[in-house]
Amino acid sequence: MSGRYQVYRAALPEVCAADAGRMVFTGDADGRCEVFTWDAATRRTRQVTDRPHGTLHGAIDRDGHVWWFDEDEHGAGHWWFQPFAGGADLPGLQGVPRGEPRGLALSDDAYVAMGLGDARTTTVRFGPRGAAAREVARVEGHATVSGITRDGRLIALSGAAGSARAVTVLGADGTPHAVLAGDGPDGRLWSLGFAPVAGRAELLLVRQSNDRYLLASWSPEKGTVTHSWCAFDTEITARWHPEGRTVLVRQDRHGRSTLHRVHLAERTVEPLPTPRGTLLDAAPRAGDDVHYLWTDTATSPRILSTAGTPLPPSHDVPARVPGEHRDLWTPGPDGPVHSLLSLPEGQGGACPAVFLVHGGPADHDRDAYDAVVHSLVASGFAVVRVNYRGSTGYGPRWRGAFGEGVGLTQVADLASVRADLVARGVVRPEETGLWGTSWGGYLVLLALGTQPALWQAGVAVKPVADCAAAHRTTTPALRALDERLFGGTPDEVPERYARSSPLTYAAAVRAPLLVVAARRDAKCPPGQVRDYLKTLRHAGVPHESMWLDTGHDGYEADDHVAVLRRAVVFLDGALRRRHRAAPQSPRSERAGDPGRVRS
Repeated sequence: MSGRYQVYRAALPEVCAADAGRMVFTGDADGRCEVFTWDAATRRTRQVTDRPHGTLHGAIDRDGHVWWFDEDEHGAGHWWFQPFAGGADLPGLQGVPRGEPRGLALSDDAYVAMGLGDARTTTVRFGPRGAAAREVARVEGHATVSGITRDGRLIALSGAAGSARAVTVLGADGTPHAVLAGDGPDGRLWSLGFAPVAGRAELLLVRQSNDRYLLASWSPEKGTVTHSWCAFDTEITARWHPEGRTVLVRQDRHGRSTLHRVHLAERTVEPLPTPRGTLLDAAPRAGDDVHYLWTDTATSPRILSTAGTPLPPSHDVPARVPGEHRDLWTPGPDGPVHSLLSLPEGQGGACPAVFLVHGGPADHDRDAYDAVVHSLVASGFAVVRVNYRGSTGYGPRWRGAFGEGVGLTQVADLASVRADLVARGVVRPEETGLWGTSWGGYLVLLALGTQPALWQAGVAVKPVADCAAAHRTTTPALRALDERLFGGTPDEVPERYARSSPLTYAAAVRAPLLVVAARRDAKCPPGQVRDYLKTLRHAGVPHESMWLDTGHDGYEADDHVAVLRRAVVFLDGALRRRHRAAPQSPRSERAGDPGRVRS
């Protein structure tokens, strides 16, 4: 039990296609993330799953069956389902071995396509719900089932967006109908699902072309069609409206979100009004209704409907989130660096500051609620969230700007923003620290080693500590990411990995450091963290370590609360020069790591 602390996945409920009042969502159950149903007619919830380590993945099919994935501590498991009103738990497909979840697609006539993976391959299995499955495809590496036509005849399989097999369209018997490349002159490609219209097989796509993101589509009759008239300057995702003629586009831009309704036949784009802040998700529903998950830095996520449809209750933080929240733009070599700045209330001058470093690197910090920001601001710290070069939300050029080297480019941006804030008299130069998770934890270690004079404390949670060792022992998807960023493997370009590795600079660290690692972490494996800690000990660097008996991502509140408390107290002791108010720790509202995941 975690008392008033809660953990759940901030995501919209999934809606039954045949009955929009029946929904499935993830919510808090005594400090664990579990799957629930929501009946809009009765406004009642029902808890479907109750597993020791929580449940993250859920879905609902056209017949109202609730689906969930029962992964174990290593991330492998099976899909199960049961009737909406309750009943026996049944296997999604018979004869399917355990594997990592890589997509689930459900057709109108109760046929199921599911992707399951291991360290080397992804397998697609297909069959009637609850019946025997047959293998229809097996591909090397990481891929995801991203859609199925309503009649179940075609299945979309997504690979890496920049690969020669970015999207593959398969028949139900495994026959390839199309292979769409994302590594050619037309740019990277993402699959976003088939039109929800009977008798129509049109797959929605997003294409990155030069400095723009474009809507596109594929169909057996026309092949791939790119809608070049519908272009956006930063990342987008999209969903079909139920009638299949219009598309809802959600754009991430400069740390915030906007919505657009695109009329494909009329070739028009209509902005949809939403509150200023971040839309973590948005989905078109029947009629003109749109469900969206909205938040800003001062407000925990809220599920809203433009038509007033009753939706599951939000997990709001009852108290007002303290602080003053503003934007900062700092000049940089590739353009201004955008930061989200949160200051304690009533602060009459410079104050101690913590830089929260987001993961990714293909991610960004948003104008969105974060329990870590809440805790630190309530404890009297300024919080700085920097969208360094490589972050999403600022266009392809910014995302690809690694001119000073992997990691080194990002820590240069952290240093320039720090210098800007010191010059403005906002933060105290002798009381600045860093806190990051996963890739963010990697940047914390790298900054402390390469810029020891700038930072007075660091917290690195589940970090990459040795780039070469992490590459050898991490997942295939992250090995591919490393090779894209570094331009090869550690054997091919060893000097690049060494130059960007925190282990290279470990002996130069001077600031007190807290390292939090997980014993079953497949993404940032524990062995390379242990080697880094050993180097710190030999160099006499002051540090603490904390080990979690989890994987990289977790769904239990107790672990998040333990890390949150330990880190806030550690930073309070390392950065404060005299006693101030005791650190505050509001409840966590996020599943997994707090928005800072290296994937």
